[in-house]
Amino acid sequence: MQQKIRAGVIGATGMVGQRFLTLLAEHPYFEVTALMGSGRSAGKTYAEAVQGRWKINVPMPVKFADMIVRDAADVEGNAKLVDMVFCAVNMKKDEILALEEAYAKAELPVISNNSANRSTPDVPMVIPEINPEHLSVILEQKKRLGTKRGFIAVKPNCSIQSYVPMLTPLLQYEPTEVVVSTYQAISGAGKTFNEWGEMIGNIIPLIPGEEEKSEKEPLRIWGKLEGDKIVPATLPKITTQCIRVPVVDGHTAAVFVKFKNKPSKEQILAAWRDFKGMPQLLGLPSAPAQFVTYMEEPDRPQVLLDRDIYGGMGVTVGRLREDSIFDYKFVGLSHNTLRGAAGGGVLIAELLYKLGYLDLPEEG
Repeated sequence: MQQKIRAGVIGATGMVGQRFLTLLAEHPYFEVTALMGSGRSAGKTYAEAVQGRWKINVPMPVKFADMIVRDAADVEGNAKLVDMVFCAVNMKKDEILALEEAYAKAELPVISNNSANRSTPDVPMVIPEINPEHLSVILEQKKRLGTKRGFIAVKPNCSIQSYVPMLTPLLQYEPTEVVVSTYQAISGAGKTFNEWGEMIGNIIPLIPGEEEKSEKEPLRIWGKLEGDKIVPATLPKITTQCIRVPVVDGHTAAVFVKFKNKPSKEQILAAWRDFKGMPQLLGLPSAPAQFVTYMEEPDRPQVLLDRDIYGGMGVTVGRLREDSIFDYKFVGLSHNTLRGAAGGGVLIAELLYKLGYLDLPEEG
């Protein structure tokens, strides 16, 4: 049996960090050996650090309760305890860039949930079923960083998981214009209704910075590796509106799309049904058996009924029909803290593990 990789979680006390721990507690590839947080949490047991602040709908794994939270700023000390890190922190962009690069230069692979490095040309931003080939840019990144093993890989924004998986198998029909409105859960802001009372019975038609990410990140996912960087695609043109809604978990997207070569409805449904990626072919532990599931019922997908499909790692789509202005319209749904955040990060790590990027150096 292959040795487990020792993993640390930076930002372990936050909502995404908590979700990472629930997913990693009994993972076949990874063993969590260090929990890192801010100076406020450092020195406390994990149970003390999250007392009254546990936000996940499953209990805190008992195995982490008595672990001492370490200061994330102690890169040198933390690097002695782990072989890789997952990172989900609430800091300024320049601080995140510096922190993630410091851990990578300490020869640790960094799997990031943060947005800071998503536009860095030699940092792969990956949805494992869609663009695993982008991971090869890691070799170029290591040259820049001067590392042998350390690197940074990031997952994209949670919002795009509700439409990019559906559009990807349709790229063969050359979509030219896409209009998306997203309806995003409050956990995407790391909050619960107890903390954000103004969201009860309310919507807020602004999520700062979200629309730019939702329009640009799909093009990077669909981009090509050219030399030492990822060059984003130029089509389709995408415009979005992102709205916060009073839902705990689950991002919904209403999507309108125009094609250069319009497919039939049957061709679209077949493309979704047959869409498989490397995680499915490799049988990765977190991979959904079916990546995109079409819901035949006219009132689906629904957040409460469908967000947890395949453990929250699958995505659902429904209401596919022709449109009077565009060619087609449909509604997509994904679980924003599983597929869209920690689960997506764990799936990237599983793929990196299988492809050899996390291999430990030979001793002696």
